[in-house]
Amino acid sequence: MKLPSTLVTPVVRAILSIICRIDADEMKHIPNSGPLIIAMNHVNFLEVPLVYAWLWPRDAVGLVKRETWNNPLLGAIADSWNAIPIDRDATDLKAMRSSLEVLERGGILLLAPEGTRSGHGRLQKGHGGAIQLALRSGAPILPLAHSGGELFWERFKSLRRTPFKVRVGKPFRLVPPSGSRSVSRSVREAMTDEVMCRIAALLPTSHRGAYPHPESAPMEYIEYLKPGP
Repeated sequence: MKLPSTLVTPVVRAILSIICRIDADEMKHIPNSGPLIIAMNHVNFLEVPLVYAWLWPRDAVGLVKRETWNNPLLGAIADSWNAIPIDRDATDLKAMRSSLEVLERGGILLLAPEGTRSGHGRLQKGHGGAIQLALRSGAPILPLAHSGGELFWERFKSLRRTPFKVRVGKPFRLVPPSGSRSVSRSVREAMTDEVMCRIAALLPTSHRGAYPHPESAPMEYIEYLKPGP
């Protein structure tokens, strides 16, 4: 039986508030309506439930590795949040269609362009799935970065709360050179790097990993959204 999110989410939020010292004030800047792709760094299991729980009750859906359902508890939580299972070892067209459906109905899609956990908190090279979804849907991308979660297991073993800080950037759209939704591989890779640099710019310098100098990175394909009235 599928557990209702109205029951699961408050419990998850309460547990996370006990084991972590959370600074997520910047999440209040996330738009309350309209389709949005939140692109964030991926450290461990902690950030997806935390970001989801602090976004709730907004219509947010995360892309989650298919292996999550091998764990009955995590699978039950993922089901309650309507998470989209994704096969990381192949082009998953079903996951792509489900993701586009979320954006078409005006929801938030949570994804991590790194594709896999780092564990150490240093940003890894990004993959182009977020670019394809943004171009096909026309949805804006919002960069989100978090730090502190890499300390979780060390802190947990010594019965200390983990400091977890969330930073939120400015939303932007990707502007392909020809105005077409179809771009070359080289352009897609350049767009991926630009998105990753927007995430890196929100992280402490020690966490920027593969993108150590985001402030000097080009923004050839990024157009920031004008603030609302």
